[in-house]
Amino acid sequence: MGGLATLGMALGSAWVSGINLYATVATLGLLGRFAHLTLPGDLTILTSWWVIGVALVLYVVEFIADKIPVVDHAWDAIHTFLRVPAGAVLAAGAFGHFDPTIKTIAFLIGGTIALSSHGAKAAARPAINAAPGAGALVSLAEDGVAIGTASLAAFYPAAAIVVVVVGVGISLFLFSRIRKALLGLFKKPG
Repeated sequence: MGGLATLGMALGSAWVSGINLYATVATLGLLGRFAHLTLPGDLTILTSWWVIGVALVLYVVEFIADKIPVVDHAWDAIHTFLRVPAGAVLAAGAFGHFDPTIKTIAFLIGGTIALSSHGAKAAARPAINAAPGAGALVSLAEDGVAIGTASLAAFYPAAAIVVVVVGVGISLFLFSRIRKALLGLFKKPG
């Protein structure tokens, strides 16, 4: 894989791991197995049947958990400690054959990007879940985004980079709105 393809895979997989880690890993593993896709660097491990199988089982668990509002909140809280480091590892893994300095930079950026998407997801979910049925619909959309962006990263890395830039921009916008709303709650009247 060339530089652009590696960058697209690193950024794309890191960003969507913050939304749905297991769908991302399963998608990349299955594409590597069946679409004759050569994953860059150390990501070839994702084509292991063990990795694919575990990712698919955990994806099914997440698919169900994500549709139940109370379980969804607990799942997202626990996965804060999994999605962000996994995004960092996926980004660094894409640069597996590069200089350790590049891998370290990819690790740091990948973790930050995964945090932005996971943070936006976790912060928006309470408001989304307040509307009956909305949580399940948004969860399905998140699954589609995860599978779609992982596929884009594999086959159209430049498009994946654009999706990540737009996604990070949306995350920053959401964070600024949430921050403003929270500060408004604690503002003294008058």
